[in-house]
Amino acid sequence: MSQSFLGTYIDAVYHTALVFGGVEYFFGAGIQQTYPGATHHGRPIEIIPLGKTDLPLEIILEYLDSLKEVYTVESYDLFAHNCNNFTNDFAMFLLGKGIPEHITSLPQTVLDTPFGQMLKPQLDSAMRGITQAPVASATSSQQRPTGNLSGVVGRQSSMDRMHSGHANGVNGLPTGEVHKATTLNRLDTLLKSAKNSCAVIFFTSATCPPCKLVYPAYDELAAEAGDKAVLIKVDLSEAYEIGSKYQVRATPTFMSFLKGEKENEWVGASEGQLRGNVRMLIQMAHPPHPHTNLRLRTLQRRHKSVTYSKIPPLEKLIAKMGSRGSDPAVAALKDFICARETSGASDAPLPSLPTITAFIVQSIETTVPDSLFPVIDLFRCALVDQRVSGYLASEHSHNTVRNILTRTNMLSEQCPYSLRIVTLQMACNLFTSPILATQLLQNGESCTKLLQLATSSLLDTAHPPIRVAAASLAFNIAAFNHLRRLEEKGDLLRESAQVELIASLLETLTNENESKDCVRGLLTAIGLLMYGAPRRGELVELCNVLDATRIVKAKKSFGDDFKDLMLEVEQVLV
Repeated sequence: MSQSFLGTYIDAVYHTALVFGGVEYFFGAGIQQTYPGATHHGRPIEIIPLGKTDLPLEIILEYLDSLKEVYTVESYDLFAHNCNNFTNDFAMFLLGKGIPEHITSLPQTVLDTPFGQMLKPQLDSAMRGITQAPVASATSSQQRPTGNLSGVVGRQSSMDRMHSGHANGVNGLPTGEVHKATTLNRLDTLLKSAKNSCAVIFFTSATCPPCKLVYPAYDELAAEAGDKAVLIKVDLSEAYEIGSKYQVRATPTFMSFLKGEKENEWVGASEGQLRGNVRMLIQMAHPPHPHTNLRLRTLQRRHKSVTYSKIPPLEKLIAKMGSRGSDPAVAALKDFICARETSGASDAPLPSLPTITAFIVQSIETTVPDSLFPVIDLFRCALVDQRVSGYLASEHSHNTVRNILTRTNMLSEQCPYSLRIVTLQMACNLFTSPILATQLLQNGESCTKLLQLATSSLLDTAHPPIRVAAASLAFNIAAFNHLRRLEEKGDLLRESAQVELIASLLETLTNENESKDCVRGLLTAIGLLMYGAPRRGELVELCNVLDATRIVKAKKSFGDDFKDLMLEVEQVLV
């Protein structure tokens, strides 16, 4: 029938999903998921094994969250932005390759016919009730996905996220939950895990009705405490040995421990007393940083990363690549950037990112420095899209990013101006993906290369734009580490890296007398690094030795533009 209507043969109109770990992911009414087979579409007409991923579940789910900004309910389009685009993007992140081209190219095949163009509005309207139809939620037990993946053709499903679990804390113990102990060995292990923090033991028994009244409150306190405390429950009807050792004579009895030593003991089922005592204990174990008591409008909020999103005239940029400009990877990247710029991310399907990154790596290895900057600049434009920067997080050893940074850093002072500034701007755009930014700052080698680029460029006295871009990169690094402190997740940057960065920032600030943009970036980066820094750490010690407060105050010559920011930075330096 397709031959009669369209003039070309089409064997099926495909709906696709991606399945791994007993979960099916697809795009319809936003990004949805369910157990395979639990949809109104019935059995798939084809299942294609795609391979295996070794990416951690946390990374996969974080990338999936980032895709939700592109794959929204409203953005669905049967021909331009559909389930096949999502499956292709997700597979490319997980495996470094997309789904078969005959599936992804099908909508365009239809639109290339006159009849297809004419029927497009009617087909899109008619199919929307099917592609975005509600589906009953699954009720099976939750599973943790494994790494094997397959593509499913001809099906649809829907469900809220099914993955759950607790983060691992000290000694691999789950956090945010109540731990049960029935033996002395188990109890000792739990208490030892809290030797640098705090713990609470709730002695209860099966025959204690008052105990059950505070079970919900105790569970809530455990979730609230997270990894800051270990909350333990001991049922004395099952743990006689524990009751004997701790001489418990009544239930409910509570004992609290601070830094490995017994701190308090009380009896009774008072929910108010329980909540007050546990919260006080946690505060004693983890006293708030003095900076949290200050009123700092800039340094106590989250900051968006600096992104260089301006698109240069692409034809002229590609012409500067010489013979490399005719590579198919360049054309694919150009088309993607143009589509995203004119129509938005939802109407810009991803090109083959493995092909593009392979082209970039090859160019770095074979192109002279003076001719390399247009390749990096074109890549910089694509990195504005989280799908592209997020894909780099799945690359082994961050191969593409490391190659770019290594080449620029090795050139040192001989690096052409054009190559250094586009590399700095490209590095700033890496922070559009929280997954990639986290990995780069946690990985020793990648972090070292980023810092080397930033610190060496900060000291470029001849080119103010280089210093501004370097200050932007330093700001992005500091802001991402600062965000982790605000979320109480601990620093991403090791202390030695923070010391190296702030030393360069202070030296550059001392000598900067030209650019207000540079001064603003330097001041903010210094403030973000110092906010919440350990009070007896190397960072504070270095700032005292260098008299950082004096350096900051000296920038009052720039007028009132930075008055409030300077006051905040001075407060966290004191």
